[in-house]
Amino acid sequence: MTDRYLARAIHFDESDMNIFHTPARTGEWCISGGFEFSNWSEGDLTGKAKQAFTNGWLGLETFGRVSVVAITKIEDHEVEALTAALAAHFVSHYGAPDIAAASGVASDEIAQMSELCAGQDPNTLLMVTRALTDAGLKESYRIIEPQSAGLDQFAIHGSLDD
Repeated sequence: MTDRYLARAIHFDESDMNIFHTPARTGEWCISGGFEFSNWSEGDLTGKAKQAFTNGWLGLETFGRVSVVAITKIEDHEVEALTAALAAHFVSHYGAPDIAAASGVASDEIAQMSELCAGQDPNTLLMVTRALTDAGLKESYRIIEPQSAGLDQFAIHGSLDD
């Protein structure tokens, strides 16, 4: 079986706590969540809502937003739980008629994120940027590969006898 990857919310500082209405929790699984903005117009792009639109990944536990996610391995049972949670969210917040109808769309959203993460090294960072265009919502992604550090950057030189 091939390993499957998704991305988790990470925070380098407290900025997400200030720029999003609801910040995602560190470590929660995330997807793009661009579906939230499918009916938006320029008039909707103000304040914290604009920040969520412009550069926020969607957390699948809090349904809050985060600026940066890191790729990591995910287990099949976790994907199943996330799909169920997202389908329930579609019913409760977006008017999907029932869980069965929402499950396919939820699965597609998670699969899209998994495809974005596939082939990337664990701990690769991802950032999203969105724009409204005449053709609709456009998403682009920035990928920052993990930096390798030489042992000499962490080694302490000396003697254990000192």
